[in-house]
Amino acid sequence: MKRIDLSHTIADGIETYPGLPRPVIADHLTRDAAEQIYGPGIRFQIGLVTMCTNTGTYLDVPFHRFDDGHDLTELSLERVATVPAVCLDQTGRTEIDLGEVDLTELAGVAVLVRTDHSAQWGTDAYFVDHPFLTQSAADALVEAGVACVGIDSLNIDSTDGGERPVHTTLLGNEIPIIEHLTGLAALPASGFTFTAVPPKIQGCGTFTVRAYATLAQ
Repeated sequence: MKRIDLSHTIADGIETYPGLPRPVIADHLTRDAAEQIYGPGIRFQIGLVTMCTNTGTYLDVPFHRFDDGHDLTELSLERVATVPAVCLDQTGRTEIDLGEVDLTELAGVAVLVRTDHSAQWGTDAYFVDHPFLTQSAADALVEAGVACVGIDSLNIDSTDGGERPVHTTLLGNEIPIIEHLTGLAALPASGFTFTAVPPKIQGCGTFTVRAYATLAQ
């Protein structure tokens, strides 16, 4: 099996989304301090990470959008772990309506939308003119009964205003969303599985994931 990493690296101070706190990555216990506790030559490091739940590549569940939506503890692994997947090449488009895509056979399938906007990660260009799905695309994905939807862009919705119709539609139908993917250019159109599992945290509707694809060789 071949595995392709689809996640951005989280480093101290990276900016995922304008206005959100940047992560702070530090030592709780340094190796030198560990020697003082455990003895000469016995060295350990314990890290300390302070970050917003929307950092790096992350997954949204209904609680992110709805007061009564389920949080990360109730996320069904069947939707995000080793799920049959497709990668839809939508490069060159900003408003993505999926009108030309046949979604009829995608029930229970993870749908990854490739835009290649992830190439701008770490630059100011990542935050402007990003590709996004339209309301009609969200409606079609719900109708198809997909397992989850991911995109390699700043946001699955347009950020020109405050409305988030794609989040509302997908999360309202308990379809998880994965944003800020990367590396989708390395994927085939189909014939692989997708995994993006967050920690089981109560009271959170979003958290960082290690997303990856698995291909048979």
